[in-house]
Amino acid sequence: MFVWWRAGGAPHVPGTRCRLEEMMAEVAVIGAGFVGLSSAYWLMRDGHRVTLFDPLGPGEGASYGNAGTFANYGCIPVNNPDVFRSLPRLLFSATSPFRIRWRYLPQLAPWLARFLLAATPGRYELSAKALAGMLSRAFDGYREMLASDALSRFVRQRECVYLYSNAVSFDAAQPSLALRRSLGVRFENVDRDGIRALEPNLAPIFAHGTLFRDSWFLSDPCGFLCALHASLIGQGLRHERTAIRMLEPRPAGVRIVDEAGRTHGAEHVVVCAGALSGRFARQCGDRVPLDTERGYHVRFPGTSSLISRPCGWAERGFYMVPMDGGIRAAGTVELGGYGLQKNQALLNLITTSARQALPGLPEPDSTWLGFRPSLPDGLPVVGASSASPRVVYAFGHQHLGVTLGGVTGSVVADLVAGRPSPIDLEPYSPRRF
Repeated sequence: MFVWWRAGGAPHVPGTRCRLEEMMAEVAVIGAGFVGLSSAYWLMRDGHRVTLFDPLGPGEGASYGNAGTFANYGCIPVNNPDVFRSLPRLLFSATSPFRIRWRYLPQLAPWLARFLLAATPGRYELSAKALAGMLSRAFDGYREMLASDALSRFVRQRECVYLYSNAVSFDAAQPSLALRRSLGVRFENVDRDGIRALEPNLAPIFAHGTLFRDSWFLSDPCGFLCALHASLIGQGLRHERTAIRMLEPRPAGVRIVDEAGRTHGAEHVVVCAGALSGRFARQCGDRVPLDTERGYHVRFPGTSSLISRPCGWAERGFYMVPMDGGIRAAGTVELGGYGLQKNQALLNLITTSARQALPGLPEPDSTWLGFRPSLPDGLPVVGASSASPRVVYAFGHQHLGVTLGGVTGSVVADLVAGRPSPIDLEPYSPRRF
């Protein structure tokens, strides 16, 4: 009898007919970000032969430029009831971290309508509870990986602090903080003196802060994924550097066609292609309203010693994070599709705001634009396709790809193996729309 120990849980003991050699399968994983590489890790741990399909290197999409925070506190969807009260400021304030590219509005309108419907109190609380359920197991998805020195060297054990520059914003945040606490999030509020004790180099413009316990961050998210990728390659992972054009589920497997028209076969396919995953869902009969949030970062070189932890400016919608190459100021949201042109106004906002918060910052040396996969209810899609259980979806993690990558990978392995998941997957079903 074969026994697989799952991180953070009891052993899985397969039935007598599920011997290891019978369970081994050819599995294709589309996407080399946090979710895709974590899925490859857990699938290979189960003994499957895995081929990764991504035209880029590991972590070169949205996983490259994020804030790198393990945000176990991130159970509050972006679309919360405050959005209705805040909409005029969000749309028209010069310091708003939210933008819409108005020429994209006709295409965006159906998604935006669903987003606003999901912001009603009842639906918002259901989404928050669903996120909290997965977040409560998020570290289990990484626990075993981080036993490796090659990966753990990127981990910085410093908690994130949210900063509020005015009392009105802090007071407005109290209902969402109360909901977080009710869902098991550990935090403490700090005053101006507490903020100064945590981060003395911050400008004295923040009167209130919230320190989230048990959170941490990565000093180089892409470096972490490159190290994981190298480890998996050494264990037999194949990486086909090509984009996939089409999936065709069949009774005994899945036919895969790449951008050059070449055909590949697999017994199972896992779709972790981030914001590009929607077309694969459509090919499998699922109309998933996936769009993208255009997110930005600005890097200030040689400045990592100025702060010791992720510092999020709540009103401005971005983090400052001390990474290996300097402080990365990352965040904001722009709804505007996949165009590669950066919004200079948002880059200016991040730059100016970061230098207000940390007066010692020099001029930035680089900027970045990425595309977060976003669904209107703030929840990812994790589950089998309508066409076939041989196609598994794992996409749409929005701002939580780093945090939920590991646990999502473990759920993917459960789905491929036909094991019950310890997480209720109904809220993440592709058929919920």
